[in-house]
Amino acid sequence: MDIAYLVTPLITWILVGPIKFLINSARTRQWAFGLVGNGGFPSNHSAVVSSMATLIALREGIGHPAFGVAVTLAFIVIIDANSLRQHVGKQAAAINRLAKEAGSAAHTHLRERMGHTLVEIAGGLCTGVAIGFLVNALFS
Repeated sequence: MDIAYLVTPLITWILVGPIKFLINSARTRQWAFGLVGNGGFPSNHSAVVSSMATLIALREGIGHPAFGVAVTLAFIVIIDANSLRQHVGKQAAAINRLAKEAGSAAHTHLRERMGHTLVEIAGGLCTGVAIGFLVNALFS
């Protein structure tokens, strides 16, 4: 097994996390520990799937079945990041608002920032493609 396929998602995740933290911290002008996790620029999930699809395209070619699987997985992850998780965030906001209006002291505040905007996803895709090229160059 070529180790590049194993380390690419790991390297991507490790690099994008701090990038996202620093960008969110600069944007809010304070350490953004509360923004660590789902959401934010760039999208970790989009970066991971695009880095793998890029590595497969570079190593195996775009005609290889693995590339088709990688692109399919990327579409599923991106659709989930953009639409489904944004809806989950909207539901969390509504639940938090209802609990506040009801004066529920037992309610644990739900995280409202869940999904990604198209810009955040595009940033993740660009970052992932760049890391795919980097890993391919390093492990050639």
